[in-house]
Amino acid sequence: MENELSQLESKLAQLIQVSGHLRAENHTLRQELAQALSSNRLCNDKLESAKLRMEKLLSTLPEEIS
Repeated sequence: MENELSQLESKLAQLIQVSGHLRAENHTLRQELAQALSSNRLCNDKLESAKLRMEKLLSTLPEEIS
């Protein structure tokens, strides 16, 4: 019985350790995801700005004469 309790205690300690590691990893991944989403929004904003500038520039060009 004492041996079984000792094994159970050991397994519980391992579970607590793995759980802590997974929590830390999850926290890191959430931060990385937030940074990636922010970077993605910034890139989309820059792309939209460039698109609008390009459309404006194209509208100032004379039409091709055939």
